[in-house]
Amino acid sequence: MTTDSSRTSRSAADGISTFKGQERALRAGRLGTGGLLLSVLAATAPLMVVAGVMPTTFAVMGIVGQPLLFVLLGVVLVLFSLGYAEMSRHVHNAGAFYAYISRGLGGTAGAGAAMVALVAYNALQVGIHGIFGFEVSGLLATYAGLEVAWWTPSLVALAAVGALGWLKIDVNARVLGVLLVVEVLLVVVFDVAAIADPGGEGLSLHAFDPDTLTGAGVGTALCFCIAAFLGFEQAPVYAEETSRPHVLVPRVMFLAVTGVAVFFAISSWALTVATGPAGIVATSQEQSAGLLFLLTESRLGGTFTDVLHVLFVTGMFAAMLSFHNVVARYAFAMGREGLLPAAFGRTTGTSGAPGTGSLLQTGIAAVLVVAFALTDDKPAGDPTAPVLRLFTWFGNVGALGVIVLMAIASLSVVVFFVRRGAAGAQAWRLVTSALSGLALAVIAGCTVKDFDVLVGTGPDSALSLLLPGIIGLALVAGLVQGLVLRSRAPGTHARIGLGNEAFQLDKEAERTP
Repeated sequence: MTTDSSRTSRSAADGISTFKGQERALRAGRLGTGGLLLSVLAATAPLMVVAGVMPTTFAVMGIVGQPLLFVLLGVVLVLFSLGYAEMSRHVHNAGAFYAYISRGLGGTAGAGAAMVALVAYNALQVGIHGIFGFEVSGLLATYAGLEVAWWTPSLVALAAVGALGWLKIDVNARVLGVLLVVEVLLVVVFDVAAIADPGGEGLSLHAFDPDTLTGAGVGTALCFCIAAFLGFEQAPVYAEETSRPHVLVPRVMFLAVTGVAVFFAISSWALTVATGPAGIVATSQEQSAGLLFLLTESRLGGTFTDVLHVLFVTGMFAAMLSFHNVVARYAFAMGREGLLPAAFGRTTGTSGAPGTGSLLQTGIAAVLVVAFALTDDKPAGDPTAPVLRLFTWFGNVGALGVIVLMAIASLSVVVFFVRRGAAGAQAWRLVTSALSGLALAVIAGCTVKDFDVLVGTGPDSALSLLLPGIIGLALVAGLVQGLVLRSRAPGTHARIGLGNEAFQLDKEAERTP
């Protein structure tokens, strides 16, 4: 007969927490390469980027060379991924960013990063509720003749996402996968149609000319474009739920970042081809988010465009679900390590999902959506209406937070391997991490400097300081928490970033007389 003690010991050797504390570990083996890749890519919301971010960048910045920006950012993020992915072979923790930062820069820095991650990914998820509600209410008015307030579909989606968050992650991956694949296929159809039927300037490659990137708007355009990549960095969040994290996580990260860079570079180029490079800025200013649908209407017909409108909405739902899952797992990791109440560090029922973290994210989203709904006293089409402020304000706050995390993580990678005496063996990865960290720090600086442009406020508006200040406040709050823990609870402080290893330390302590 196998004793309880031997079962516990075996689980510790395997690195999987079972027996009495099983609820403190995410279920391994749920995701393979395909499921992990789909879960990560869903957050990029490709149709939302092509239909929303790209026309906005052309219109607001007047930068024709947006396709080249996607190529350059792809290079920066591949450089970032080289060190980040290598570190993922040594650290398997649903806390991802903050776990990596903890291992390199210490528990206090990790606590600061954890709070930034929790705020940033919540902001990204909540922001999408604004544009989702706006688009769904518009579709219902156009196709069903129903006048529905934007917050009604937002709250329905919020409930649906919350319910899915309690299911097994592989079920979520299938939902995300179906939505993502159809979305990508439709964008590819448009790309082919635009290339087959170009505008008056033919198949011009002018958008890849470096001369198109001159001007004061390039820094802000980088802020817009890097937001389109957000999602690829989430792969390590699911590391504990894969069977071979040291293999799958790096593989998925590189597939995601290179695939996103190529896909968005081609798609933004296809937009310039369809209108002609000389006309892309003016047409984007005139059509705004309607640009893609105008171009598909003339080339692929009304039925295709109607389907595209629907997929635009389902793509946003997929992104909301993806960010919801990430927030739930960050909350789980923080609860397990003492940065949040212990209830967050337990999984739920047979699904093995971080249910309390899922409830936290759903609750935060509900409060903010309701708050913006209660202040909604303007028409939905007004750019100052709460429905659109919810999207622009929180979307940019979240993007800034993730950019800051990536810059700090780049530094942490360098320190981590130097402290392990592996600087020589990892020299080229340390160089790429340092270069990407500098580039990301510059982009973060541009984001803060141009925040008034990103959120559509005047340069003298207090919001241009208050909104990015949310990330600064989160960082300070996390650092203070880390300092307090180091002083008053050194054992808890020492566990920050250890993930499931912290659980094993607890079990060892329980067995010690």
